[in-house]
Amino acid sequence: MGDLILLRHGETEWSKAGKHTGRTDIPLTPNGQKAAAALAPALARLDIVAVFASPAQRAIRTAALAGLTDVKQDPDLWEWDYGGYEGLTTPQIQEQRPGWYLWRDGVIPGDAAHPGETVQRVSERVDRVLARVEPLMSDGNVALVAHGHVLRVLTARYLRLDPSDGKLFRLDTGTISTLELEHDEPVIASWNVPPVA
Repeated sequence: MGDLILLRHGETEWSKAGKHTGRTDIPLTPNGQKAAAALAPALARLDIVAVFASPAQRAIRTAALAGLTDVKQDPDLWEWDYGGYEGLTTPQIQEQRPGWYLWRDGVIPGDAAHPGETVQRVSERVDRVLARVEPLMSDGNVALVAHGHVLRVLTARYLRLDPSDGKLFRLDTGTISTLELEHDEPVIASWNVPPVA
C-alpha cells in the first residue's frame, strides 16, 4: 500500500503577506520557485504512481518544479473559497469582526468569482478526492499538490476526523507531508517537512 504525499505550493506574494488566497490565481515568488525545486530530490526517491494538483498556477508550477510529471488537474483541490475575505489578512478581517477565526466562524459571501464556502463544503470536495485516490494507493504513492487549508481539511478527513479539526495541522508553503496506514489505521507519517537545504 502506498502513501499519500501532500505538497503545499511554494510561496506567493499573498501567502508571504498572510493574505487569504482562495481562487485568486497568484504566481510563485522567486523564493517559492526555489523551494518547490528543492522538493525534487526527496520526491525522486519515491515511487509515485499518480499526481493530482489544484488547477491554480501556484500548484501546477510547484508540481513541475518539484519534478512531478503526468499531473492531472483536479478542481476539488482548489483552496477554500474565502468569499468576501479573499485577499485580506486575519488582522484586517478582525478589524471588522473582532476575534474572528476561520475554522469557527467561516467566511462571508463575496462577488460572483468568490461566493465563499463553508468548511463542510470544502470537506465534501476533499472527500471526493480521497474516494478517487485511495484505490490508486494500492499500486504505490499518490501525490497531491494543493493549498494550505484544503490540505488541512483533507488530512482531517483522511484521519476520520471532523473537517474543522484541520485547524490542528499547521502547513507551511513549500513543504511535504505524508499520510499512510499503520495496521490499517490512517496516520501521519511526516508533517510540514521543508526541503533539505
